[in-house]
Amino acid sequence: MSALYHEYLVEDRDFKDYDDLQAHCRLKAPKDFNFAYDIVDRYATDFPGKRALVWLDDNGEEHEFTFDDISRESKRAAYWLSSKGIKKGDTVMLMVRRRYEWWFLMPALHRIGAIAIPATDQLLQTDIEYRIKAADVKLIICYDNPHSQEQIEKAVANTGIVQKLVTVGKTKREGWDSFHEEYEKMPAEFPRPVGEAATHNEDPMLLYFTSGTSGYPKMVIQDYLYPIGHIMTAKYWHGVVEDGLHLTIAETGWAKASWGKIYGQWICGTAQFVYDMNMLKPDKMLTLISKYGLTTFCAPPTVYRFLVRQDLSKYDLSKCTRFSTAGEALNGEVYNKWLEQTGKKIYEGYGQSESTVICGNFLETPVKPGSMGRPNPLYDVEVLDPNGDPVAPGEVGELCIHVEHGRPYGLLMGYYKDVSLTAAAFDGGVYHTGDNVYEDEDGYVWFVGRKDDIIKSSGYRISPFEVESVLQKHPAVLECAVTGVEDPKRGMAVKATIVLSSGYENKDPKEMETEISTFAKENTAMYKCPRIYEFVKELPKTVSGKIRRVEIREKDKGRDTNKIKQEF
Repeated sequence: MSALYHEYLVEDRDFKDYDDLQAHCRLKAPKDFNFAYDIVDRYATDFPGKRALVWLDDNGEEHEFTFDDISRESKRAAYWLSSKGIKKGDTVMLMVRRRYEWWFLMPALHRIGAIAIPATDQLLQTDIEYRIKAADVKLIICYDNPHSQEQIEKAVANTGIVQKLVTVGKTKREGWDSFHEEYEKMPAEFPRPVGEAATHNEDPMLLYFTSGTSGYPKMVIQDYLYPIGHIMTAKYWHGVVEDGLHLTIAETGWAKASWGKIYGQWICGTAQFVYDMNMLKPDKMLTLISKYGLTTFCAPPTVYRFLVRQDLSKYDLSKCTRFSTAGEALNGEVYNKWLEQTGKKIYEGYGQSESTVICGNFLETPVKPGSMGRPNPLYDVEVLDPNGDPVAPGEVGELCIHVEHGRPYGLLMGYYKDVSLTAAAFDGGVYHTGDNVYEDEDGYVWFVGRKDDIIKSSGYRISPFEVESVLQKHPAVLECAVTGVEDPKRGMAVKATIVLSSGYENKDPKEMETEISTFAKENTAMYKCPRIYEFVKELPKTVSGKIRRVEIREKDKGRDTNKIKQEF
């Protein structure tokens, strides 16, 4: 038996059902756990030929890596990073999409004790500038995408903080160092640091920028115990099998990659399948699941909505023992169609960038379509009212996690360099998720909505504040409010309700929509851009002048989104 997760279970045994899991599954960690040394190198030593990664892209390139390969290449990468001056505590941003080098670089950064900042390649100059300044980024590594690299160059020129730019891929770029040209010459040696350079369990390891509604993205910081928490994600929710092949559809810039593309899966002994695709093609994805014999698969509901429209009888999905989903609520119709055509359930889960899976349909627990499942046994979850008191089953409250007796594995350390925000998140001895839910009589948790105004569209979490900040830079925009509108394809579509400035209010709404939409696309990531525009004379506000987005959302319920623009 080669899977290492057994060593991190207090009771090393199989759990028969959810109740048994909840009562007895507890995790433990050694002193100074480090994923690179204690998982990657351990497999490389004990089972060097064990498959770790199967990678392919749209250009026909394909590679398979063993743990011996990952160990060797990540040591080279760590040596190379050190040669660039990167040391413990330094921040390094990775914008490499789904390139296989990400699986070399992440363990390499862990070896050094540097803080990894995965980021999506959809970021534009203003997004990148904010991240550089907020996290004091020392080095940026980007795959050879000219558009992304241009955005980075503009951002770096305005900050004066980043010391080096590195390109990953075959194309060289002036002013950028070449990762492959340099790191391949490095020795495959990087001894575990000792003394002041050694990493410890509560050192910062990973930083994710996550959207909020009252300001710019928050910086979620995770420690070296975070990977161990994902045993629950991989083994008991994804249902990975030893020496299997798992695919989570996520770009490496999002926290879902940490959930499904590296930590828990490798600890639990399954290999990663990575398809570096330019865009989702349902037929191609189903063909790959069949051709490569994937054993477990996880994707947001948006993807299942596309997959279920195919003739699923054409594909051999028999080896895939578990399908799972997270990111937004799964439509019951999609669940039923998938079950009818494949005979397989889709197991929902819920969590945040701040956590591992918080609620899920664990093991072979009965599924209630649309429910997030039941609480992760590692988390002391409770639904609380605004006074911090538990609510009765069926009543809506905020989903909270008790931390009075310590922070559980996989829950954030806090928000980087923001003491007040961290204190607010952990106020009253609980971690506040900010999500309103209710729990039914059977203990299943059902999502109701954000306490704030976050928008979930096609699996992305989008901050209205960020989008509004961009739109308001256009001279025609006097005021605006960004909200989510129900959308059958995306779950929610981003909508901008705009009051036009003087001199623009009498212009053709269609002309203004085109102009402002083009401006938005040029100044922020595409996934954030509004898809619906409505022009109004004034926005609903409170007495104190705060915009009432809730009133806009209520007004939009049931409206035909194609007609919203025509009602002005």
